Amino acid sequence: MKRLFIFTFFCILNTTQLFSQSLKSEKGFADKAKITLDSIYKHFGIKGEKLLRENYPYDESYKASYLAGPEQASKGNAYSYLWPFSGSLSAQVARYEINKDKTILKDIRATVLPGLQHYYDKTSPYGYASYVSSAPQSDRFYDDNVWLGIDFADLYLNTKDNSFLTKSEEIWKFVESGMDDKLGGGIYWCEQKKESKNTCSNAPAVVYLLKLYQATNKKEYLDQAISLYQWTKENLEDREDHLYYDNISLSGKVNKTKFPYNSGQMLQSAVLLHKITNDQKYLNDAQAIAASGYNYFFHSSENSTKDFKLLKNSDAWFIAVMLRGYVELFHVDKNPLYLNNFIDNLNYAWTDLRDENGLFQKDWSGQKTTKKKWLLDQLAMVEMYARIASVL
Repeated sequence: MKRLFIFTFFCILNTTQLFSQSLKSEKGFADKAKITLDSIYKHFGIKGEKLLRENYPYDESYKASYLAGPEQASKGNAYSYLWPFSGSLSAQVARYEINKDKTILKDIRATVLPGLQHYYDKTSPYGYASYVSSAPQSDRFYDDNVWLGIDFADLYLNTKDNSFLTKSEEIWKFVESGMDDKLGGGIYWCEQKKESKNTCSNAPAVVYLLKLYQATNKKEYLDQAISLYQWTKENLEDREDHLYYDNISLSGKVNKTKFPYNSGQMLQSAVLLHKITNDQKYLNDAQAIAASGYNYFFHSSENSTKDFKLLKNSDAWFIAVMLRGYVELFHVDKNPLYLNNFIDNLNYAWTDLRDENGLFQKDWSGQKTTKKKWLLDQLAMVEMYARIASVL
C-alpha cells in the first residue's frame, strides 16, 4: 500500500510538472484570441452595422441546417442567425475574464450588445429569436437563450454590474417556460416545436442555474439545478461511458449521437455542483465524464507523427463548450492532462489550420481545406484561445 501511495504521488507530481513546463513555454494565447477576433470582424463584418455575416465569403444561397424546420432556413439572409452571432458574446466574455481588460468590456457594450439587441423578441416571456426582428418572425430556441444567459451571468460575476444580472434572470424566465412534466421534466429544444428535450438545452441550463445561484444565493436556483442535473443524467446518460446522448423525443426514443458540448456541459455542471455542495459524487461524475471524453472526442491516428491526441472533427464551437468543462475541472483537481492536450491542439491549429485570412479550417486533420468559413467555428477558436489564456 505504501509503495502504491508513493507511485501515485510521483505520477501526480510528474504530471503537474509537465503542465508547469507547458505553461512556461506556451505564451500568447490571449494575443491569438485577439488576432483571430480582428480577422473575424474584418471578413464577417458589415460596414455600418453591428451585425455579422454567417459565412465568409458571403453566400446568398446559404440555408442554415440547424433550425427546427425547413421553412425557417430561408435563403439570402444578410445576417447571421442568433446562434452563430451569440458566439461573439461568449468569445468576448472569455477574453474579458483573462485580466478584466476594460477595453474588452467597452467593446462588448458598444458592439456586441447592440448587435444582439436586433434578435430581442418582446413576446412574453421575453427572449431572443433565432433571426433579427426586422425579418419575418422566427422561432425561439431555448438552448440559444441558455448560452446568452450564461454569458450575462458570467459578466455579472466578473463586473458586479446589476444590469447583466437583470438580463440573465430575465432570460431564465423564458428558458424556464420551456419546462413541463412530460418525460418527467426537462427543457424542450424549441419553443414552437416541442418535440424533443435535448441535452444541449438541459445540461447548460444546469450551468446557468448554478451561476445564477452564485450570483444571487437564491436557493431555488440551486434546487432547480440539482433536479435538472438528475433528470438529464437519468434520461440522456450512456451508463457505459458516462457520456451524453443528444436528445429524447416525447415518445421516449433517444437519439444516441454524442456531441462534445453535451458531455462538456454535464462535466462543467458536475464540477460546479461539487464546488457548491462539496458532495464527492459530483466530482466522481465529472472525472468519469472527463476520462471518457478524452478517449472519445480525441484520437491517436496511426498515420500521425504528432505526440498528442488530435481532436476529432466536430463544429469547433462544440469543442469550445467542451473545453469549458475541462477548465472547470482543472480548477478543482489540478490534473493537467486534458488541458495539455487542448494546448497542443490549439498550437497545432494556429500553425497548420489557418488560411491566408487568419481563419481556421474545419478539418482538424488538416487534410481537407475549404474557402468557405462559418462564423461560429471562428468565434469558437477565439473562445478557446481565451479560455486557455485565463489558465496560463
